[in-house]
Amino acid sequence: MRTTRKITQLLLREWKLAAEQGLADTNWNTRISNVTAKGIGIMAIFIRNAVLLFCLFLIPTISLNAQGTDSNKPGDKFKDCDQCPEMIVVPAGSFMMGSPSNEEGRSDREGPQHMVTIPRDFAVGRFEVTFNEWGTCVAGGGCYGYQPNDEGWGRGKRPTINVSWDDAKAYVSWLSRNTGKPYRLLSEAEWEYAARAGTTTRYSWGNAASHEYANYGVEECCGGLASGSDRWKDETAPAGSFPSNAFGLHDMHGNVWEWIEDCWNGSYASAPSDGAARKGGYCDRRVLRGGSWSYTSSHLRSANRYYYFNGFRKISNGFRVARTLN
Repeated sequence: MRTTRKITQLLLREWKLAAEQGLADTNWNTRISNVTAKGIGIMAIFIRNAVLLFCLFLIPTISLNAQGTDSNKPGDKFKDCDQCPEMIVVPAGSFMMGSPSNEEGRSDREGPQHMVTIPRDFAVGRFEVTFNEWGTCVAGGGCYGYQPNDEGWGRGKRPTINVSWDDAKAYVSWLSRNTGKPYRLLSEAEWEYAARAGTTTRYSWGNAASHEYANYGVEECCGGLASGSDRWKDETAPAGSFPSNAFGLHDMHGNVWEWIEDCWNGSYASAPSDGAARKGGYCDRRVLRGGSWSYTSSHLRSANRYYYFNGFRKISNGFRVARTLN
């Protein structure tokens, strides 16, 4: 459009000049030729700039999409680097957060129930962060150089333990710097939404606890229990040892407690309805979700809530990462 306007302006200018010189009739063909040549030149510049724009913007976009990041659909898996946590895209949606008054094992801290809407897709770690992934952070100069004790159970693909909320925040900060992507901890609402994966039952697989789906302990505190598919009596299980939920996420119930972004509050009074983390309350302590290898089945419930102080490290505490999708 701009090119056509430019050529028209050149034609009018040449005509005006010819008229002033008395050459409007005799030299018009010559001037048309001159303007045509100039128009071709302008068109060549336009094409060149279009090619440059294509190279600058479209090609990098194609490259980004090929890596499987921000263009992914719900259910898609991706990694932002070889040693990064494997992520899975969780769809936007709404759910009822908290537990009904008649749920077995319920406590008042799980109410009042309230509707929450997760407004956009986001990515969640398919597994809890492993010792391998933590070790990459340390090797890269991050995570304070801290090497958590594995209690003799093994490192590798086992979930990182003996990490505090502060440690987990150090990891996501390092991961964000090294990938250029916005990694973070999940909000409490995001965690419960991801754990439920569309269900309203006590667990994502149903209302009855089962060692076929999770690594957890005896029914009277405290200690591990090996039963069925749960072969790990007093220790964590390697990541992905149990079936995933409907969103493709493993170990949302059991194995290790997962640190959450939110400050602790004793109930959902005045809790946000948009899935955001709660920034007010007791911010010297943070929410933990999911239960662990040494806790009872009641602690594994999707609605169950717990907390510890920010700097507290424990053999049953780990974490999972999230990433905002642009």
